[in-house]
Amino acid sequence: MNEKLYLFLSEHLSEHKRNLFDAISANRTKHCCLVLEDLYQIQNISALFRSAESWGIQDVHVIENTNSFAVHKRIAKGAGDWLSVKRYNNATNNSEQCFSSLRKKGYQIAVTALSDDAVSLNEVDLSRPTAMVLGTELTGASDYAVAAADVKFKIPLYGFTESLNVAAAGAVIMRYAAEKIRTQNMNWQLNEQELIELKTDWAKKTLSWSKYLVELFESGEIKL
Repeated sequence: MNEKLYLFLSEHLSEHKRNLFDAISANRTKHCCLVLEDLYQIQNISALFRSAESWGIQDVHVIENTNSFAVHKRIAKGAGDWLSVKRYNNATNNSEQCFSSLRKKGYQIAVTALSDDAVSLNEVDLSRPTAMVLGTELTGASDYAVAAADVKFKIPLYGFTESLNVAAAGAVIMRYAAEKIRTQNMNWQLNEQELIELKTDWAKKTLSWSKYLVELFESGEIKL
């Protein structure tokens, strides 16, 4: 059904757009995903969305314990339109809810931390599906996130500065992960079903009249 729906919607896309969807979706991954825990500076969230989209990280999980989620469109450059964003803001401990959901999907939880027992980013085992968690500005990941992590890691630095701005740190981490999984013998790409679902979602967002087209398709008036 999803494949037929995309075939129908794609008839209303330009050939250039269809080719672009094919090329970019082939470089998307869910093997690694990004988790933003309680960030509050809109410019950081927006920059992280832009980095995730640029490096092909498709899924972004946003935890809202005390800070509400928002994106600055000018900074994000529309990146959020092409990402799959899941928000957690209804539980007492949204971090716990997020981690539980990710573990059920087979992800290990890798949390950025400056603790002595944190390993280098280079030592994180990316052969496993990995959720990379960035904590809030100034204080970093919550005590719960650090305690619940399957692995704690930090970016190796060689200067006087002990840490990076969260947006810069996220860019470094995603760039490293994106390159690492592509140079290893890993099944990092989307499967056929995921590809169809993603391109269908993109087509819906691209076509201003997509709601009408979907209703027309689902009514059975269109026979493919």
